Amino acid sequence: MLKKVLFCATVDYHFKAFHLPYLKWFKEQGWEVHVAACGDMELPYVDQKYNIPIQRSPFNKRNILAYKELKGIINMNKYKIIHCHTPMGGVLTRLAARKARKSGTNVLYTAHGFHFCKGSPFSNWILYYPIEKVLSKFTDCLLTINEEDFNLAKKHKFKANDIEHIHGVGVNTDFYKPVDEKSKSNLRKEYGYFTHDFIMFYAAEFNKNKNQNLLIETLALIKDKVPNAKLLLAGEGPLLQQCQELSIKLGLEGMVEFLGYRNDIDKLLKISDIAVASSLREGLPVNIMEAMACGLPVIANDNRGHRELIENNKNGWLINNNPEDFSNKIKILASNNDMINKFGLEGRTIILNRFSINKVLEEKRYIYRKYTGDMEDVMWAIH
Repeated sequence: MLKKVLFCATVDYHFKAFHLPYLKWFKEQGWEVHVAACGDMELPYVDQKYNIPIQRSPFNKRNILAYKELKGIINMNKYKIIHCHTPMGGVLTRLAARKARKSGTNVLYTAHGFHFCKGSPFSNWILYYPIEKVLSKFTDCLLTINEEDFNLAKKHKFKANDIEHIHGVGVNTDFYKPVDEKSKSNLRKEYGYFTHDFIMFYAAEFNKNKNQNLLIETLALIKDKVPNAKLLLAGEGPLLQQCQELSIKLGLEGMVEFLGYRNDIDKLLKISDIAVASSLREGLPVNIMEAMACGLPVIANDNRGHRELIENNKNGWLINNNPEDFSNKIKILASNNDMINKFGLEGRTIILNRFSINKVLEEKRYIYRKYTGDMEDVMWAIH
């Protein structure tokens, strides 16, 4: 009988965006791969997909139905491993798998950034901390993706059988990579930009946490000093219109471009000079790792996820949510191409050494082996 693995998350797009290689590895090793999440997206490498009504809000009543459906799926299939992701995916899955764990199912949970952390609102600690602390008792392995979360879980004595630190989900450094100047120039022409443009890029949902207002206010401070500056903002979200109105108010027409949802992030990175990031809270941001893999320096707000990736004066700078500090660093890079190249090379080296898919594969190989018994080579399948 084939061994079965179940991956769970709030929405199925999470797996398309971050976990297809892991589904592929299990499939290539002869495992039966199941996915449970909200959505009807078709995913490769999946034998059975369950569309269950998990909702992001912990107060949504549909989560009761999702819990019941998930519990039935788990009890019916007798999984060897369940690996859950996202806050509500992690909550419902670990509750639903309590009985299965007594029969030998191993439950792994990846925390993609605790909502309670240094600097987060006290309300986050009141709501999310007790939930994660209690649910850790129903977790065989808690995987954290940054040092701060790892240390927090250890310090507060989370009850998971094992607590591990991994370097995120991994970046495909063969896909996200620098291009030479000729290719960059040709790609810019294709996208309607000039060689002399100084292009800054940020991809994120427009919401309060992502804080794009900071970048727009920063650009207003340098529009006369760096007149060739372009700020490209990819993404959609509830605060998109507000940001568009702010850019008009500050006279930045033609300098800020709102690109909407994009599936060509790799090309947009390759035409850019630097990456910028304004978010207030991050676990371990994939968008910044992709930018670094493409050889871009990064100027970013100081938070735990950015601190994991950016070293001041080595591959970029961390800024304390201040448009004046942000603008000063941008002006330095805009006039120093040698520094851009140096920081960019250092950033890519950091990704290759710690955050590439192959490096994360190596980390997860040892973790999975603890719970599979016969999967010693599963993480080398992609090679």
